Amino acid sequence: MRTENELEGVSSLGAAGVKYPTQYAPEVLETFINKHPDIEYLVTFTCPEFTSLCPKTGQPDFAKILINYIPRERMVESKSLKLYLFSFRNHGDFHEDCINIIMKDLVKLMDPRYLEVIGLFTPRGGISIYPFANYGDAEHQDMVKQRMMAAFRNDF
Repeated sequence: MRTENELEGVSSLGAAGVKYPTQYAPEVLETFINKHPDIEYLVTFTCPEFTSLCPKTGQPDFAKILINYIPRERMVESKSLKLYLFSFRNHGDFHEDCINIIMKDLVKLMDPRYLEVIGLFTPRGGISIYPFANYGDAEHQDMVKQRMMAAFRNDF
């Protein structure tokens, strides 16, 4: 069982009346302590209902977002991640920008060993866009290159 100290900073989870942000809000992201920093393991999040806005037309864009990461000392709390991803609903940016923003915010938040964000956007005008962004520390640079090459082959 987690102690109160280990849950310090986790405020969204279990809170009544949580307000959903209406604008891009990286400040809602929260972390908790990884109890197993000595083990390299994978955490995957799937957000099948991501929405953002086209920066030119204001039309909604829909995507399934996949986030994979190998934690170090801190891990992202899932409800805060949900609120953060929801905050893109009224955010006007291109698909590629959204994916890179998400990756950079999560790297800054957690300092993971490795992290990747994949956006599987619904086709518009008969074209699908699947941006992929990843990050790895010095020990995971081979993985960064391997996963990037796998994405070129559409291995997700």
